[in-house]
Amino acid sequence: MSYVKAESILPPELLEELQKYVQGKTIYIPKDKSDYQKWGTHSGSRRRLDQRNRIIKEKFKLGINIDEISEEYFLSAETIKNIVYQRN
Repeated sequence: MSYVKAESILPPELLEELQKYVQGKTIYIPKDKSDYQKWGTHSGSRRRLDQRNRIIKEKFKLGINIDEISEEYFLSAETIKNIVYQRN
């Protein structure tokens, strides 16, 4: 997160209005909800987890039991169950 001086980006009338509520403090202005990305989208982590989960589901469909998959992926049996039984 980077900081920007309000006076360099806000119109004077808006700055004056903000100063009625807060002066000399740092405030966080969140992004608009439509600009948010899901976790891991930017880094590729989401894609890798989705791919791993597809492989886990396929192995389960092929008859490999949950405990074996759990050991292979270093995940708990409960986590494997959550992956193979989710409805997507």
